[in-house]
Amino acid sequence: MPFDARPQAPDAAPAEARNRRAVARWLLAVAGLIWVMVALGGATRLTGSGLSIMEWAPLSGALPPMSDAEWQRLYDLYRTIPQYQLVNAGFGLEGFKGIFWLEWSHRFWGRLIGFVYAGGLAWFWLRGRIPAGYKPRLLLLLALGGMQGLVGWIMVASGFEADRTAVSPYRLVIHLMLALLLFAMVLWTALTLLRPGPAPAEAKSLRAPLHAAAGLAMLTILAGGFVAGIRAGLDYNTFPLMDGRWVPEGYWRLTPLWQNLTQNIAAVQFNHRLLATLTLAAAFFAAFRARPLPAGRARHAAFALLGAIVLQYALGVATLLAVVPAWLGTLHQAVAVLVLTAATLALHATRRAARPGAIA
Repeated sequence: MPFDARPQAPDAAPAEARNRRAVARWLLAVAGLIWVMVALGGATRLTGSGLSIMEWAPLSGALPPMSDAEWQRLYDLYRTIPQYQLVNAGFGLEGFKGIFWLEWSHRFWGRLIGFVYAGGLAWFWLRGRIPAGYKPRLLLLLALGGMQGLVGWIMVASGFEADRTAVSPYRLVIHLMLALLLFAMVLWTALTLLRPGPAPAEAKSLRAPLHAAAGLAMLTILAGGFVAGIRAGLDYNTFPLMDGRWVPEGYWRLTPLWQNLTQNIAAVQFNHRLLATLTLAAAFFAAFRARPLPAGRARHAAFALLGAIVLQYALGVATLLAVVPAWLGTLHQAVAVLVLTAATLALHATRRAARPGAIA
């Protein structure tokens, strides 16, 4: 991967090995926090809670409202936006509190991730425990985390525009994909610290099929972001046919044609279904290719990826047939991170040796 650091020599000093393990455990904890964050984001979106807080206050916003007057002020702000006027008009202060707490929890969790990451980075840095070559990468991850907070606010602000009752689907997809990129980079870095050497020679035959399955999985998640962004899962709630057809009527109804890929409910949902099915087929092929190989990380990773994709495919069908209840939609988004985890493990288990002197 492009952000691999130069592997350390197999005979690294015991202190260096301990430092690598300690930093890896810290990064795995951060990855777990990001996983929860993605699930909270899904719940926030599905319940329409994301627009309940109309202020971006990175520091003062860490505390919830502490008085009735502050609750009323925030509620009055919310009553000025289209979502309240067109969707939630008259649901009262108690109804507002219900959606507020979920969005506040989402933002609080983001602050927690920032605190754990920045605090851990400072602790390891000041004690000289960061392995050689990893400081630039860890600073890059810190910068990406800060950028994610800004992107999240830009996304939320799009929902305050006239005639909008939800955020821009394009900004939603950017926010989601940046979160997943950050998760994958943190996880990959932890794995490289724990297993700095290249993959064994027998894993080479799995590299191409696993890359194909992982790439299709990411395209499927990207397409799922647009399904979520335009609420395409609330239509065509049958499977495998869509309104009695394999390819839904009106697939190309929008002009210019590219808009169908992101704005046409029929096309967006069909693309997500098709990509998910191709991903499932690619995962089965990768697992088939892994069967004759000796037991090892690459073989285990291929079957783990297949299992995660089968689970996610079944959840996707169930979510569609149930017309996207919030709990099931949230679970579906959380398991997407499981698929990404399995894909990252599979790619790491089949990676090439880093170029001499390469640090990213």
